[in-house]
Amino acid sequence: MPVQLRNPLLWLSLLFSPAALVLPGSTDNPFLPTPIDGPPPPEPPEVISRDERGRATLRAVRVDAPLDVDGLLEESVYGIVPGASDFIQQEPHEGEPATERTDVWVLFDEKNVYVAARCWDSQPEKIVANEMRRDNFNIFFNDNFAVILDTFYDRRNGFLFHTNPVGGLADSYVTDERDNNRDWNTVYESKSQRFSGGWTVEMSIPFKSLRYSAGPSQIWGINFRRVVRSKNEHSYLTRIPAAYGQRGVIKVSSAATLVGIEPPSQSKNLELKPYAVSGVATDRTVDPPVESDLHFDAGFDLKYGLTRSLIFDFTYNTDFAQVEEDEVQVNLTRFGLFFPEKRDFFLEGQGIFAFGGAATRGGGGGGGGGGMGGESNTPILFFSRRIGLSDETKVPIDAGGRLTGKAGPYSIGVLAIGTAEVAVDGTLATNFSVIRLKRDILRRSNVGVIATRRSPAVTGERT
Repeated sequence: MPVQLRNPLLWLSLLFSPAALVLPGSTDNPFLPTPIDGPPPPEPPEVISRDERGRATLRAVRVDAPLDVDGLLEESVYGIVPGASDFIQQEPHEGEPATERTDVWVLFDEKNVYVAARCWDSQPEKIVANEMRRDNFNIFFNDNFAVILDTFYDRRNGFLFHTNPVGGLADSYVTDERDNNRDWNTVYESKSQRFSGGWTVEMSIPFKSLRYSAGPSQIWGINFRRVVRSKNEHSYLTRIPAAYGQRGVIKVSSAATLVGIEPPSQSKNLELKPYAVSGVATDRTVDPPVESDLHFDAGFDLKYGLTRSLIFDFTYNTDFAQVEEDEVQVNLTRFGLFFPEKRDFFLEGQGIFAFGGAATRGGGGGGGGGGMGGESNTPILFFSRRIGLSDETKVPIDAGGRLTGKAGPYSIGVLAIGTAEVAVDGTLATNFSVIRLKRDILRRSNVGVIATRRSPAVTGERT
């Protein structure tokens, strides 16, 4: 049953106090650095160790030169370093060894993490692979291979990457083992190849595309999933209960532990996306007539890594013309539809702004409150799709900034953005502000606060 903390001072003490919250009879301090959640690290040259509970610890191996990401697995390192295998079925026979062998490698250099796999198949002619559109859901109905990286080793969040035998790509960001934001995209490379005994894949994921803690030598979480579509067989590096279904890949708390990874401590993370548009309009039906009226507009989006885990986004005079269109939905209820956020500016760290059990696609305005949505009965206090829209009218965004990321056990989200006045329908210039602070406690729990402000409010009153 839910526990209500009626004393607000207790909430604050859990959120800000460095003291440990220790369960009765426990000697573990949940705020100390997390030990390896699994068997001891393997001794070289071995790359994986397992225990009787189905847990695994994997060792990443440094390479001296960048790999040629072609999917062929022809580099000498694949002959020197043994691959990790012995995947465990989730479906159709939970807990049994996979019927098709999968060998995986995790390598790295100064700039990239390399994930490679050799997916053996006793009936390669039955491999299903026909989808190359990025992030298309049909990839999951092909034979496919996935890797999830828990770079903070908090057993809650992760970066998820999918591919199939023809090189289709899908990536997403997982928050609290619940929100899987498939509209999030990053820069990475993946190549697949077929051979007589199955198919192979190589991925190159730049460290710049990931968020992680400071420190030269780190512990991450990692898991792999192999889907053999002709058998409807799902297998993982670690044991995943069948009850989780296809969402088992985001169960980061059951993932393996990755040791030996050494990301760069200093790496400049700066992205600038400017745009400029112009046009000429002629309209002789208006009074006064318009003849060869030239107009010009420009703006930019900027992303800057303050640290490897805290990212600052800034936008000026934003243009969202490149944003993917929403999927058509038919609504037969009296409740409004809440379409997922697809605008790049709002996608970094989007899951941090989810409050309680509410999914990030739920309703309620940016500070406007109200509404129920998502997958629970928790009121959704912030929904970024309300920013830049007024009923059916597009509202220009003047400028805005966001700060998102992690600092130790804290997840931080700060947003401030201003929209312009639209005289045609009487929409006033509006400021939206959100502050979200969350702290991890115990093994899979957290406590946090969210504050939202919209001025003027929906009623038109300034606050």
